[in-house]
Amino acid sequence: MPELDSERAVLTEAKSALARMHSEVLVRDVPVIGGEDNDERFTNEANQRAHEQRTLALVDLPDVPLFFGRLDYEHGAIDGIDRIYIGRRHVHDGSGEPMVIDWRARVSVPFYRATHSDRQRVLLRRRYGFSDSAELTGFEDESMMGPEAHDQGDAFLRAEIERPRTGPMRDIVATIQPEQDDLVRAPLHPSICVQGAPGTGKTAVGLHRVAYLLYTERERLRRGGVVIVGPNRSFLAYIRKVLPALGEVDVRQITIEELITHPTSMIDSSETARVKGDGRMSAVLVRALWSFIGTPTEGVLYSKGAQRFRVHDYQAQEIVAALRGSTGYAAGRNALAQRLAHAVLVLMEQRGDSPDDRVQNAVARSKPVKTLVDSVWPKLVPEQVLHRMLSDAEFLAEVAGDDLTAEEQSALLWEKPARGWKTAKWSQADAVLLDELDDLIERKAGSLGHLVLDEAQDLSAMQLRALGRRCRTGSATVLGDLAQATAPWAAGPWDRVLSYLDKSDGQVIELDRGFRVPEQIIKFAARLLPEIAPTLGVPSGVRTVADSLAVVRTGEDELAAAVVESCRTALTGEGSVALIAADDQIGALQAELVGAGLEAGLLGDSEDSMEATRLVCVPASLAKGLEFDTVVVAEPARIVAAETRGLQRLYVVLTRAVSRLHLVHSAPLPEALEQGVLR
Repeated sequence: MPELDSERAVLTEAKSALARMHSEVLVRDVPVIGGEDNDERFTNEANQRAHEQRTLALVDLPDVPLFFGRLDYEHGAIDGIDRIYIGRRHVHDGSGEPMVIDWRARVSVPFYRATHSDRQRVLLRRRYGFSDSAELTGFEDESMMGPEAHDQGDAFLRAEIERPRTGPMRDIVATIQPEQDDLVRAPLHPSICVQGAPGTGKTAVGLHRVAYLLYTERERLRRGGVVIVGPNRSFLAYIRKVLPALGEVDVRQITIEELITHPTSMIDSSETARVKGDGRMSAVLVRALWSFIGTPTEGVLYSKGAQRFRVHDYQAQEIVAALRGSTGYAAGRNALAQRLAHAVLVLMEQRGDSPDDRVQNAVARSKPVKTLVDSVWPKLVPEQVLHRMLSDAEFLAEVAGDDLTAEEQSALLWEKPARGWKTAKWSQADAVLLDELDDLIERKAGSLGHLVLDEAQDLSAMQLRALGRRCRTGSATVLGDLAQATAPWAAGPWDRVLSYLDKSDGQVIELDRGFRVPEQIIKFAARLLPEIAPTLGVPSGVRTVADSLAVVRTGEDELAAAVVESCRTALTGEGSVALIAADDQIGALQAELVGAGLEAGLLGDSEDSMEATRLVCVPASLAKGLEFDTVVVAEPARIVAAETRGLQRLYVVLTRAVSRLHLVHSAPLPEALEQGVLR
């Protein structure tokens, strides 16, 4: 086919140009400023880092097509050019003429937005098909001039979605839909919150939005940086290749436990973790911290030579009362020393002296002032405050006020308190409380430029507050699905989530068209929604897949054999296969698969566990956010029984399949799923 050969030649030429661009950056000298002061060292380090990032961004990834679309414009629509190729990054020839236009550029927008009723001066839109090795295999044209053909482009979209997958998540830059594009290209401010049903591409939208913002707001975001917070390392391993494929290599992708660094070794009960994560704890912590401040019973007697200067106890009391609660704890402690010193300086001036700032600072550091400050406004670390709260029932009752019930206070108290705060052991929920106390004691400066929270429906109020503190002046992209909120400490509706993040002006947008999960599977899983998320509408799917849903009932003794057979059958097709079961069951089922001669990895063993084999065993608690061509779910009732929000967990598990879902069970299914099930 001559035209296909011609397009392949364009691709080859573009790849050669990218290789030349990479070589030019690689050999380019990094500018170095002479000198040893901190500013010059910082500039040199920044230049070196920018050079390394630019070099990485221009690497031609062998399995990533360099371009995926083409627009033919009316003559004169674009200065000097009527045709553009659209790809993941900008590529130019030796003279600077563009060969591939970055998908984020304004001129590329019609590829996603042009319609027959608003063609935006586009004559033809071409989409390309590629093999897994990025070989150009074909193209599909959509003329914008004739009568609209509703199926034009749909075949390409369906083929791209259904292309068998193995390993980490792929980008969706070639198939972004208009409602997704609206979110991807939304301005940096205000923050946005995406309520996305399963398969609507909310995670992909968030990642592509990061790439877009770094393209349009790079200088603003460079100062504070961009961070993506995911629910666990398995999820982050799944999405880790998307941004590098889009040319963005300098975005941190971490879990909240890695962001809030504090040694932890204790595990809380579900109820204890719920109470510790509740937003009411913020007021309790404030009262606990400020309760350490006492009332002066003596004043300050400062000696200078033969002279004595006395600040009376009532004056010290007035100073403490004025400072109490009006500033941060550490700042208030410093201010107390300075105000006491100032009171001494006033006495000096009354006696005819002319003290300056150096004298005031000397007085503030003197033993009489330090003694009073230490006794009334002690220096504290967060661990001291929290240790007293969790080990002293009387103290906890005092600072809890009306915010915590007696039962909730009991859930917080340690059964066997550590003798001192230095030997105390902490949980993950404690680490978040310590983080809050740390900020109350001494507010931290600096702010991220942009924060992305994926699976945000499972974050607690206190976790959200901790994240919001790290993004005080920046913006956020919040992604999640309230129907998939499995954590007992989940903060609740999206307006509350944004409030805890201190982004109350954020906009909540809903995605309810599932592009990736077949309609039959969405409708089946949605039977749970009236019970787990009655305020949400039922999502719709844009695809139907023949025989996409199968439910197999078996005896308890035959369950393992039936699971093995379902996995073996799934492996006869193409793409990735996941066996998902309750956490306490998945290990035994993996052993059954291996014993039956099937190669099966276990998610969580390593970051590459999803790439090592086509068949991966997934604990139900780690399934959130992942996608597989075929999913086999073992014993749904056991998944439900494993945790407080078991039905929500099952909803997550049921919606991980892109093509086919097989349920194998011996115990009865939840009542909502049993209705109308065909055996």
